[in-house]
Amino acid sequence: MMMPQPGHAPGKFAVPMSAWLGLWLSVGCVSLCSPKVLAAPSSRYDQQAAALLSRMTLDEKIGQMTQADCEALKDHGDVAKYFLGSVLSGGGHSPVENNAQGWLKSCEQFRSWASKTRLKIPILYGIDAVHGHNNVDGAVIFPHNIGLGATRNPALVQKAARVVAAEVAGTGIQWDFAPCVAVARDERWGRTYESFGESPELVSALGAAEIRGLQGARLSDAGSVLACAKHFLADGGTDGGMDQGNTLCDEATLRKVFLPPYAEAVRDGVGSIMVSYSSWNGQKMHGNKKLLTGVLKEELGFKGFLVSDWAAIDQLSPDFKSDIATSINAGLDMVMIPNGPGKPNNYAEFIGDLKNLVAEGKVPMSRIDDAVRRVLRIKFQMGLFNQAGPELALAAAIGSPEHREVARDCVRQSLVLLKNSDHVLPLRKNLKHLHIMGQAADDIGRQCGGWTISWQGQGGNDIHGGTTILEAVRHTVASSATVTYSATDLSPDRADAIVVVVGEMPYAEGKGDRHDLTLSRDDLALVAKARESGAPVVTLVISGRPLVLDSAQPMSDAIVAAWLPGTEGQGVADVLFGDYKPTGKLPRAWPLDNGQLSTSAQADAKPLYPFGYGLTYGLLPAYK
Repeated sequence: MMMPQPGHAPGKFAVPMSAWLGLWLSVGCVSLCSPKVLAAPSSRYDQQAAALLSRMTLDEKIGQMTQADCEALKDHGDVAKYFLGSVLSGGGHSPVENNAQGWLKSCEQFRSWASKTRLKIPILYGIDAVHGHNNVDGAVIFPHNIGLGATRNPALVQKAARVVAAEVAGTGIQWDFAPCVAVARDERWGRTYESFGESPELVSALGAAEIRGLQGARLSDAGSVLACAKHFLADGGTDGGMDQGNTLCDEATLRKVFLPPYAEAVRDGVGSIMVSYSSWNGQKMHGNKKLLTGVLKEELGFKGFLVSDWAAIDQLSPDFKSDIATSINAGLDMVMIPNGPGKPNNYAEFIGDLKNLVAEGKVPMSRIDDAVRRVLRIKFQMGLFNQAGPELALAAAIGSPEHREVARDCVRQSLVLLKNSDHVLPLRKNLKHLHIMGQAADDIGRQCGGWTISWQGQGGNDIHGGTTILEAVRHTVASSATVTYSATDLSPDRADAIVVVVGEMPYAEGKGDRHDLTLSRDDLALVAKARESGAPVVTLVISGRPLVLDSAQPMSDAIVAAWLPGTEGQGVADVLFGDYKPTGKLPRAWPLDNGQLSTSAQADAKPLYPFGYGLTYGLLPAYK
């Protein structure tokens, strides 16, 4: 199998090395961290939170610790009845009218019910907007984090996050369950694409940039939303890449590899952190007081609040009431509660059980007060008590050309040129005949991947407002050029070049776990068919992680990793035709075979393309 061209060493991050050294020194010495924003919030927020807390009953306090899924709230009046502090829309849970106006109406209903409570504490609405406002049809869908990791550009990531924040705020939602700051060390994990890469330094820098973009200069500003770093801790290091699995390592490794992004997130003022389903050496994170309270809150000085993952406390034991006591005493401040099997009002059970646990002395009132104080402090800092309603101008800008242009820039900076024999790329815009192959070339759902409208994502072109790769190519070539397309076949006429688009079908957590990451037989056959034509072959890989290229590597004249680019396929065409010279660098090594899918395995064998690898057009690679 053809190896990387000689003399092409891995590239560096596109920021000064001195900056990276300073970052590594700061995130590597976690006991010395001194948070910049939330560790020492304005005394005004503390005073406001303390004053309100002193007026609250136990029922009102527990309500603030409860987050119910919208699908579970069959009676919206339960928001007032139980004093609920938060609601969320889980993946794929959207209003019947899935557009900005439909979401605004839905959010306003919850806001109005919260205003009917005695103390009128505003409700906090959360959603997984993990690569754009991805639950909303017509919103801009950005590349998933693995693609942003390839950009090595914190300023661009921050700019993209500002767009995401504006689109989220434009639907009346104030809390984004992002960024994922997992350091993905095994690409068998189906959430690898949610990670910026395998390097703690890279994840730390880009995670912090996304937090700054989401939260803005002030959380109370229009177009700012509360960020949520996730999933604490070591979810990217589970044994075999198993989702919700067990990370096996000593504490020194935990601190060196997986903790730095959270230390950086705390220093950059992240207001919330989500706890992981996973375990560390057999102990579930949701019950790990040493890490949640000892390390995160006391050592790192985190002053925001901790929220559970979806029904995650249920995994601690078969006894739900015991799970509540364990997780709250460990340091959890808010519990995310969807409907469970046979539990249509599980949030009511949670509230009743926690109230009884306090009465029984199994959860101290001091722990309740600490949790509620943290939630209230953030709500005051967000300005929710003074918020008249959503900014309608933000709603009008959802999916705007200006927002799409930012996403297009993210796409073109994310593409990584892996191979370019005989300078096949860039393609000439005035070539006589270009043939495109592969179903993914004309499938915006596959471009976007999981967490797009539905939780697991789906193929097809039902996502509105974007541009497929095929459409982008046709927009880019000269009027004299002929572009033909077939999902499976060659053109009857010989083409001057063939672009074959291969890769993965959409997936999300759980269903994305795979132990064989070889390109499918159908994809390999497509590349082989293109090779037999005699025309130069450009293979474009659409995937949430590096795939084993197998025979496609030697049979392709050029190979481009396009990751999951989202709705703006024009950014792909920009690179293919030379309007933008590729600058992307691999955020994780590209495996030679299925024996190299983990970072540790790659340390013992030379990968096909190393971490940081990436070519550009011209005689020399674009290394800095």
